[in-house]
Amino acid sequence: MSRRAGMAAGVSGVVTALTLLAPATSAAVAPSPTPVLIEAYGDSTTLGITCADGHCGPQARNAVTGLQQALQAHDGERVQVMNYGVGGTMAAQLRDGTGNRRAGPTAGLPWRERLTASPARIVLINYGINEVMQNQTPAQFYAAETTLVQIARELGKEPVLQTSNPMPDKRLNAKLAEMVAMTRRVAAEQRVPLVDQYAYVSSLPDWKALMSDGAHPKPELYRLKAEQDYRVVEPLVRRLLDDTP
Repeated sequence: MSRRAGMAAGVSGVVTALTLLAPATSAAVAPSPTPVLIEAYGDSTTLGITCADGHCGPQARNAVTGLQQALQAHDGERVQVMNYGVGGTMAAQLRDGTGNRRAGPTAGLPWRERLTASPARIVLINYGINEVMQNQTPAQFYAAETTLVQIARELGKEPVLQTSNPMPDKRLNAKLAEMVAMTRRVAAEQRVPLVDQYAYVSSLPDWKALMSDGAHPKPELYRLKAEQDYRVVEPLVRRLLDDTP
């Protein structure tokens, strides 16, 4: 064999070897899994306020953190839950972009603009207590929650409504029950998932002992609320995970 023919054969052999290796190399690089982001919006019971010894403040063992821990234990770390709860706020403020303060990088934007900029696949919505405390009417609350749900759906998000936990004061709790009825109505009319925390907590024996004050649960009750959230949210997460690479 001539020197030139030998060189050609050698180059051809190298090209063939690289061609054979290329598919194996490409197959070994798997695409990054698509995350499933959940955003939780609500008042101080979403934020995770607990009161003790005359002091109230957010604490780590809240319902949103508990939900993320349960989801990640079952579905992996590609599931993330962001807590955008803000104390003292109402559903109408979330809709209008007022009262959001430091709740996320898009705080202060109206709901439509905020969700347009959000990569969230699922949004949790939990209001009612401050509507009672700030003398909102059930009709106003109904209108605000309906708008929140409709916009979320228009933007391709999966909204999940949550009723508030009950309040120990009988008079305030009776008013809260009217707000809860509105949340249930919106969920039924818009056909969205509902976590009925009001009904669940009210059914617990001596549930008032699980409250740290007139509105905020103790960590033990936040844990129980997280379990109820998980029952409703996990099937939605599983469906999204099954539909994404």
